[in-house]
Amino acid sequence: MNSGNTRTGLRRTLILGSLVSCTIGAALLAPYVWALPSEQTKDDERIAFLVASMMNHQHLSKLELGDEVSGRAFDMFFKRLDSMKLFFLQSDIDQFAGERLLIDDKAKRGDVSLAKRVFDVFMQRVEERVAVAQRLLEEEHDFTIDEEMVRDPDKAAYAKTIAESDERWRKKVKLDLLLEIADKVEHDEAVEKLHKRYRNILRRTEQTDNDELLEMFLSALTMSFDPHSSYMSPSTLANFTIAMSLELNGIGASLQSEYGETTVKQLVPGGAADKDGRLQIGDIIVGVAEGVADSEFVDIVDMKINNVVKLIRGKPGTVVRLEVTPADKSGRKVYPITRARIELKDREARSEIVERHADGSLVGTENAAEGEATGQVVEQTDAAGGVVRKIGVISLPSFYMDMKGRRENNPNYKSTTRDVRRLLEEFNRQNVDLVIMDLRYNGGGSLPESVDVTGLFIDQGPVVQVKGIKGLVTPYRDENPGAVWKKPLIVVINKFSASASEIFAGAIQDYGRGIVVGDKTTHGKGTVQQLAELGQKLLPFRKAPNLGALKLTIQQFYRPSGDSTQNRGVISDVELPHRTTHWDVGESDLDYAMAFDRIMPMPHSNYRNATADIIGELQKRSSSRCDESEFFATERRKIERYLEQKKNPMITLNKEKFLAERAKVNDQKEIYDKLQEEDKPVFPTTPYDDPTAPYNDELVSIALDYLELLGLNKVAVAK
Repeated sequence: MNSGNTRTGLRRTLILGSLVSCTIGAALLAPYVWALPSEQTKDDERIAFLVASMMNHQHLSKLELGDEVSGRAFDMFFKRLDSMKLFFLQSDIDQFAGERLLIDDKAKRGDVSLAKRVFDVFMQRVEERVAVAQRLLEEEHDFTIDEEMVRDPDKAAYAKTIAESDERWRKKVKLDLLLEIADKVEHDEAVEKLHKRYRNILRRTEQTDNDELLEMFLSALTMSFDPHSSYMSPSTLANFTIAMSLELNGIGASLQSEYGETTVKQLVPGGAADKDGRLQIGDIIVGVAEGVADSEFVDIVDMKINNVVKLIRGKPGTVVRLEVTPADKSGRKVYPITRARIELKDREARSEIVERHADGSLVGTENAAEGEATGQVVEQTDAAGGVVRKIGVISLPSFYMDMKGRRENNPNYKSTTRDVRRLLEEFNRQNVDLVIMDLRYNGGGSLPESVDVTGLFIDQGPVVQVKGIKGLVTPYRDENPGAVWKKPLIVVINKFSASASEIFAGAIQDYGRGIVVGDKTTHGKGTVQQLAELGQKLLPFRKAPNLGALKLTIQQFYRPSGDSTQNRGVISDVELPHRTTHWDVGESDLDYAMAFDRIMPMPHSNYRNATADIIGELQKRSSSRCDESEFFATERRKIERYLEQKKNPMITLNKEKFLAERAKVNDQKEIYDKLQEEDKPVFPTTPYDDPTAPYNDELVSIALDYLELLGLNKVAVAK
């Protein structure tokens, strides 16, 4: 493929992963009315028809929208509504079984009425089950008897009778109480907390609107082709666009909802709320009003977080008034805050420079530039040669790009490549010896950005090959001669590193440009999605209505070596023991994931910075250190316990046994906590207050070994 065609290909809007942002950004405040889904509208029909048609003719799998997909979609929709099988009865499923193989035919006609009819039954069951749960909370529970509950909903069946459902909820309530007991919550407090939680389940369900239900139903259809094709409602599309552009208009506050309360989780540095100074982390927002005048407050207690965000968003220069219960319990207050344009710095590339002394002493200060790159200097001198080694760390949460700015040829559009280039150039000025690119928890993003970022580390050549629905293979090349960073490189991954991260890591590995360290393998997402706004499809030559968008899998990508990353991922050169390797969070764990395959390799350079001899010696040294490390010994014990627990589909409701099991392994909570903290840089700014510091310390040790083994060959030269 010629360079002109390559550049044309890169201009297409191709998405390899997605970001989710709860940060408040751009839309006008308007009175909000809760309403359950109504009968389908003309727009619903148009959207369903377009989605069905595009999936049938443009999806990479060439799978026909027929009975097989219809049956999958039927099961998927019930699963999306009731993933734990706690609400529907088997008779509810049977009631609609006659339509199991008709979803495809109806969708082709724009008929999505099944969604509303199923949801009405679901709403009824939620009301009934929540009432039962509230009653059960007030009853006495015997925690000394030996009884169990199914841990994995895939191994459970729907309850056949109301009595069986009541019994399942009795165990569910008992388990929830045990979880609170394990967290040392007093009984009365735990009961009140769970009352709020169950009421919130009902209120969240009551607040489901037409757009959300249509998104859920059509995504059940699209995800029956593959797990990454989905329909985005207008509001979801707006949030996706904000996340990819890394900027928004609003007050700059990240919110979370718990038990019906909207709490300030984080303030964006330099944002409107941060500059105003009154709103604080932990404050509870209870009401929202527009403007400086005495307009009426909208009560947001028990409101879904997405709807709260819609109320608070607004144009720069406008005022929103927040009614707040401060975290310090100083009494309810009203804060007028002027909205402003905000850049989401926490999603950008971050860097730090690590220097080390032989005695392990920590000195130095944090460095920051306009809230973008943060760093700390930890000095250590090589004991043998007395040489100070500098290791530059770049933590990259995603491969982001302002798609709108790029389409409009905005010279200052937000780009991962620009940010990483700036950091690398600074590393060059500071004579850094080696760069660690930390891609842990990087779920992907823009395909063009993954290609361009790879180009910062190689001279020229193919970065990824892409095969489309017709079988045509198109190489995406780095066409820019020269590399910004020519010294040694380590790429850190885990099982959450997906899509664009895998393109980068795979290319670096194929070129022998650096080594990949971390979990056994990356996530394994090797497909490309294209975002198609449905309004533009419907009315291409007029001002199009916002009908949301279809994220459609249209291509599969392959490494320069010809291997796909699909399902298999990128395998580490040096594996470090960690539980994330064993979690069921990879592509192969998803429903209807596409298969691994290979195509012909493409000629590409080999920098010989990652020979078999070097990798073998790095593995040997790292394994020896890990064997002597209490941290990794503990990690291995936790892995064994976790794998043992996975074999048992049941969970005990005996208090003594439950607490003993909980003390051994608590991975589900750790997953939740880790993902809740995803905004934080993965590489710690100070090793002493981070529980993963020994892991990062081993990364630095591998880096020092790598520099030693490369010897004089520390500048990458293609061969």
